[in-house]
Amino acid sequence: MSALSFPASRGPSRPGGLDTGLTRPVPGVLLLVVEGEVDTLTAPALGEALGALLEADPADAVAAVDLAGVGFLASSGLAVLIRAAHRAEAQGRALYLLGGSRAVTRPLEVTGSDQLFTLLPGLDELLARVDGDRPTGRVRRPD
Repeated sequence: MSALSFPASRGPSRPGGLDTGLTRPVPGVLLLVVEGEVDTLTAPALGEALGALLEADPADAVAAVDLAGVGFLASSGLAVLIRAAHRAEAQGRALYLLGGSRAVTRPLEVTGSDQLFTLLPGLDELLARVDGDRPTGRVRRPD
């Protein structure tokens, strides 16, 4: 996996902190790994990281967010994710959410915003899904 640089965020070692990292696990796939709690204080850092994900080259890469390390998702974090999904859609690509626990998936389901994303258990499932769509990395949403 190659690391990409973008604005730093608060470290999860601090209570209520958030850590983000942008990687390219394979060509054509950009992965934002998020760990910690997403609340009013940390949602702006998540927004910056999502912006970096959606601005990274190549512009047609599959964009995914690994939320396996997120233990809390407040409405402010949900709003940031929804804005990112709309931005990805405007770019003509899907935004994948990976590995979300119940703390993440429940707010998405309750609000109906889970329909804006393709939710997958993890990176392996994402890579299996996009493997047939090379070389551009574009992924069609399931019907």
